[in-house]
Amino acid sequence: MALRHVLGTVRKVPVAAPQAAAARYLSTDLKLPNATAVNSKIKNFKIYRFNPDENNKPYISTYPLNVNECGPMVLDALIKIKNELDSTLSFRRSCREGICGSCAMNIDGSNTLACLTYIDKASTDPVKLYPLPHMYVIKDLVGDFTNFADQYQSIQPWLKTKTPKVGDGELLQSQVDRKKLDGMYECILCACCSTSCPSYWWNADTYLGPAVLMQAYRWIEDSRDEYTAERLEELDDSFKLYRCHTIMMCSKTCPKHLNPGKAIANIKKRIADSH
Repeated sequence: MALRHVLGTVRKVPVAAPQAAAARYLSTDLKLPNATAVNSKIKNFKIYRFNPDENNKPYISTYPLNVNECGPMVLDALIKIKNELDSTLSFRRSCREGICGSCAMNIDGSNTLACLTYIDKASTDPVKLYPLPHMYVIKDLVGDFTNFADQYQSIQPWLKTKTPKVGDGELLQSQVDRKKLDGMYECILCACCSTSCPSYWWNADTYLGPAVLMQAYRWIEDSRDEYTAERLEELDDSFKLYRCHTIMMCSKTCPKHLNPGKAIANIKKRIADSH
């Protein structure tokens, strides 16, 4: 008789017994239930690739991925692709909660956030990922936000006052005035709206775009700011503001469900009323 030690338990196994029969003598003290096999659901991800360090034109890479073995969001799939399939893939990401706006990109033809976009497991169509349109591309899905950031800085997005502050207390406002800022302060500057606007595509060097204009109106509408007239005068320009033709793609694509088109219309009305 031969002795076999399994998980610290001694069992007597006939010498001539085949392996299949021997398996029946394994200790059940620490035996785990049989793991359920994960059903394979392969979905292709077609991703725009561009590396400025290589003398090649942009191209599309296809990555087959078992979406049953990753998280439910497109960002989860991108992270899995980078970690397991292609470490050279570049994209931005940070909070994974729709707060930072880092993972803004074009997914299946719409500008949105990868961390808020579910993978459509029911569809057999591939997921198509591109950088935000009409931006210079740094690498792969990483767009160049230099022009966007410069435009945002140009509106001086901070509280400006003329009256000397008395004491160390906060600048207070009523609940009614505070309510006027709802729908604007939530903007995360992901640029999904601006890069979906045809007017911004054509005049990105002069037209400020929906995101920046909505932030400009956020400070115009703030009851604590004392430079309202100066802000309106600065925006009263045929290109900075009036390149908006109310196409409303900005409001349709905003992943935070804000309405930049309404804010732009309110700026135009405030300027008209001031004349």
